[in-house]
Amino acid sequence: MDRRGPLPDLDSLRCFVEAARLLNFRAASKAVGLTPAALGQRIKQLEEQLEVRLFHRTTRKVELTEAGLSLVPAAHAALDAAFDCVRAARGELGPVSMDLKIGTRHELGLSWIVPMLPKLAEAHPGITVHLYFGSGPDLELRTRTQEIDCAVSSRRITDPKVDGIRLHKEDYVLVASPELLKRVPFDTVADACNHVVIDTSIELALFRYWRDAPGADDTISFKAERYMGTIDAIRSAVVAQLGVAVLPAYLIRPDLKAGRLVPLLPTVEPVPDWFRLIHRKDDPRVSLLRAIASTMMGEPLK
Repeated sequence: MDRRGPLPDLDSLRCFVEAARLLNFRAASKAVGLTPAALGQRIKQLEEQLEVRLFHRTTRKVELTEAGLSLVPAAHAALDAAFDCVRAARGELGPVSMDLKIGTRHELGLSWIVPMLPKLAEAHPGITVHLYFGSGPDLELRTRTQEIDCAVSSRRITDPKVDGIRLHKEDYVLVASPELLKRVPFDTVADACNHVVIDTSIELALFRYWRDAPGADDTISFKAERYMGTIDAIRSAVVAQLGVAVLPAYLIRPDLKAGRLVPLLPTVEPVPDWFRLIHRKDDPRVSLLRAIASTMMGEPLK
């Protein structure tokens, strides 16, 4: 149970402050635009609510009681805070000051979000962005438990308490090293049995973008599977000729251009996904997160 009781209204505090300043109820009533009787009633209601006497009044003078003297600075502070509420809502106090912890995958954070930090700071002054690096499931869990404020992830959202704001389309490519293909060709689906597929986990979360695509053969079978945990590690393993993998197009664009990697089975276009700024559905800062997401949309993936 809240033992503090009801709070005094701001109009009554304003009447009290003027009466305490002028020590004249008639003059104070003019200052607040009330009749002397109405101002007196406000003071009386405030005294009854606080259960203290605020003024000693006689026919000749008005004096503050000890309780009234104690209330003066607090009443001024309350009114100043109320005016600041109005100014803040109107944007007159400047940009909101806030720390925001954004989760991201390691390779995406380094290639895209870290270079974007100056633009985020320029577009959203007052907000200090902190980064947390983790995997897709970890990012979703930490967002749900509020260990981080939001996260950038292409992981499909399954948690009913988590929502996402679309940022960028994420395309995928099945690739291999040309040196590997010289030794072990991969020209048809049947050739998969001679190759190792590399993915993040046993669920083959990346390869499913190829497997679920129109025209793909879902009976495709590889010689073996290898799990690397992170997309950047998979890319390094494929460049090192350790296997084939489905990788994000933005990440391997330089490798494709330089010939370090080449596409496989190009007649099948893997299913695309979306990078999203994921957050709790009940986060009161959703409007701010949407504004940050809008800034992120303006920066191409790299």
